[in-house]
Amino acid sequence: MQSTEIEKSKLHVLIEIIEYVQNSVVTKTIIRKTTGNISAVAIDSGEALPEKILPFDCFLQIIEGTAEVVIDEKSNMIKAGEAIIVPAHTCHLVKSNGRFKMISTIIKSGYETVSI
Repeated sequence: MQSTEIEKSKLHVLIEIIEYVQNSVVTKTIIRKTTGNISAVAIDSGEALPEKILPFDCFLQIIEGTAEVVIDEKSNMIKAGEAIIVPAHTCHLVKSNGRFKMISTIIKSGYETVSI
């Protein structure tokens, strides 16, 4: 059985987890749990992730190149070593003017139960 996650208990170089594919967006799962996901994403020049709204905060960390992250129509240029948190329920998109790689982390939070 082949795992969709990267190998555990092994050192990984972040920018080597995933490779670029011409004219494509490539995603590789690092960790997938019911409580959240961590993914490596490689986006080729001129490509973009579709505009969307997520029900949870999303932490985006650029590990190579520069990305444009548009949150509620406000553009943010983010370069390697920088990160941004996209707030839950916010319209956003991620696009490239050149190749870049990033780590996307989503921690799913549930509804708290209140005792009466």
